[in-house]
Amino acid sequence: MSANPLLAHYERTADTSDAIPRIRQFILDLAVRGKLIKQDPNDEPATELLERIAAEKARLVKIKQIRKRKPLPEVDESPFDLPASWRWTRMRQITSDRGQTVPSAPFTYIDVTSIDKDDGIVAAPKVLEANAAPSRARKIAVKGDVIYSCVRPYLLNVAVIDKDFDPAPIVSTAFAVLNGHGMVLPRYLWIVLRSPFMIECAEESMRGQAYPAINDSDFSALPVPLPPFAEQQRIVARVDELMALCDRLEEAREKREAMRDRLTAASLARLNRPDPDPQAFRSHAAQILETLAPLTNRPDQIKALRQTVLNLAVRGRLVPQDTNDEPASSLLKRIAAGKARRAIAGKKKGEKSNSPVNVDDSPFDLPVGWTWARFPELGVFSRGKSKHRPRNDRILFEDGVYPFVQTGDVARSSGVIKSFTSKYNEVGLAQSAMWPAGTLCITIAANIADSGILSFDACFPDSVVGLIPAADFQDARYFEYFLRTVKADLLEFAPSTTQKNINLGILSAVLIPLPPLAEQRRIVTKVDELMVLCDRLETSLTAAVTTRRCLLDALLHATLSREAPIAKEESLLETTA
Repeated sequence: MSANPLLAHYERTADTSDAIPRIRQFILDLAVRGKLIKQDPNDEPATELLERIAAEKARLVKIKQIRKRKPLPEVDESPFDLPASWRWTRMRQITSDRGQTVPSAPFTYIDVTSIDKDDGIVAAPKVLEANAAPSRARKIAVKGDVIYSCVRPYLLNVAVIDKDFDPAPIVSTAFAVLNGHGMVLPRYLWIVLRSPFMIECAEESMRGQAYPAINDSDFSALPVPLPPFAEQQRIVARVDELMALCDRLEEAREKREAMRDRLTAASLARLNRPDPDPQAFRSHAAQILETLAPLTNRPDQIKALRQTVLNLAVRGRLVPQDTNDEPASSLLKRIAAGKARRAIAGKKKGEKSNSPVNVDDSPFDLPVGWTWARFPELGVFSRGKSKHRPRNDRILFEDGVYPFVQTGDVARSSGVIKSFTSKYNEVGLAQSAMWPAGTLCITIAANIADSGILSFDACFPDSVVGLIPAADFQDARYFEYFLRTVKADLLEFAPSTTQKNINLGILSAVLIPLPPLAEQRRIVTKVDELMVLCDRLETSLTAAVTTRRCLLDALLHATLSREAPIAKEESLLETTA
């Protein structure tokens, strides 16, 4: 089977981010297996080419241009079947290096930073004086040689020296220099070294932990599939042709993605723009949200859509206002009066009141009936009391029955905390406090400004702040949604230290756009509805990506094995049509 079916169905597989890189690898894999082009029975077979290479190497050894190497073993077990005119050989059976030298004059230094590995060329070498030569600047190379980084070979720093450099180049000892003696094309060597087969061979041969590398003897023995010289030329031409096609496909995909990004950004920007006519805005918003579905094909776009929904919600632009709703200012007065009565009954000092909000300093204008509030005005608001962690006081946690929540549990919550790190026993509980289910938790250390609502009674440490909403509120979900809109702003308050944190005072000063109670409920209902829509988009996106990858896998497998597509593949084609 040829590569034509793959190319014909490319548009159905291209919307996965790794489609084109995988196709490039697939092309190289076909090339080194002799499956990219047809063989020509008139070509000089690789066995004769090997004999000519051996004769040339013997001549160069005799005149002392290269050193004589120990004989390499034959490739006993073929890694895969090759066409009849090809032969398995070893890397240093068909290539030689050019020795080493110590720079004595200005030279062009080529190290890994000089390589454009995508194009396979030396793009940015440095010209150095001899007295500035690094200790690694030792290997001789000339135009037509291939260089391969044996240090961290998985980074694929492979290049053809495709021009004469002035002054003459010297290559880092991190590279193996490959001279194919005019009988192994440099570009074909590049194809082999970048092929999935050789990448796997290199990874199996790596040694070392900090700087994994292939030593000279292992590199010399790497197995190489060698085609006739004339076929090498045809392979290189075909690979270059297909890589150019991949470049065009990649460019087209980038343009398409850029257009989608612009349309999505414009749509989201329009949603975030003030509109003097709320009813007209909601109509526009509904149309835009419907339009965004076909434009949204990446997780980051869905994340932006979720954030836009939350921004609209806390600005009073997601649901209509109702003039019959009790104003939020009355709600705050009622909560404050209740706190004052409880303080008197308990003979406790009342809470310190916050300074009034200066409207000129508020982040944005609020709808009629809304007001600005701060967390301490909304209920019980304070830090957790525990100073202990499981790692440094195990006694408090052995045989525990009281859930202990930490910042990581809040970070993983997705809005609802369902996990806990450990459990307190009675000793631990005595120096902590139990917070009831429904408490809004906000992290102020490590994972800053993450938030979630407890789904069970729990203790938490002083790196977490809790809000128990006043009884007037149905729950804390509106406030949790609000926190997601200001997380980036809160992160800016964190000092530039290793242990990031903010304090309770910063959270206490945060201005919260507070809608009437009835509108809060409508907002939460609408946000939940739109988040379900985002969930569906995310699920469909995941399913589409999986389908496209399965289709690409099927096409690659069928092409590589020269088999016709099976029924399952045809059904995939229908699914992605």
